[in-house]
Amino acid sequence: MPKFIDRPRLVEASGNKPKVIEEYIGRASSGTNTISVARMVSPAGWEEPQQQPLFSEYTVVLKGMLRVESPGGTLEVRAGQAVITSPGERVRYSTPEAGGAEYISVCLPAFSFETVRREGETKKPY
Repeated sequence: MPKFIDRPRLVEASGNKPKVIEEYIGRASSGTNTISVARMVSPAGWEEPQQQPLFSEYTVVLKGMLRVESPGGTLEVRAGQAVITSPGERVRYSTPEAGGAEYISVCLPAFSFETVRREGETKKPY
């Protein structure tokens, strides 16, 4: 039988300002280890530490602009655009523009605090 998700689970966010992470599918919300799907809403001026995740991340920006910095350069991903990051790639996300950003993030395998590997951050598992 299909598994119904009646609402997302709020997941603690990293960064210098409060950010909303609503996980619909993943380790925290549905016990799914293979993939995670979350809606993110971050305010203007939000930024998080650099990370070097062990998962692929597929991000679709719905509103605003998400900045993605890597050793290869900086991308400004705007509403209607997407970005893919690969496992082991060093990246840093931020939303520097007025209005912040809203976006959907899909991680494969599912996001976890252990596999995101953010600089200077240690968190307990779900």
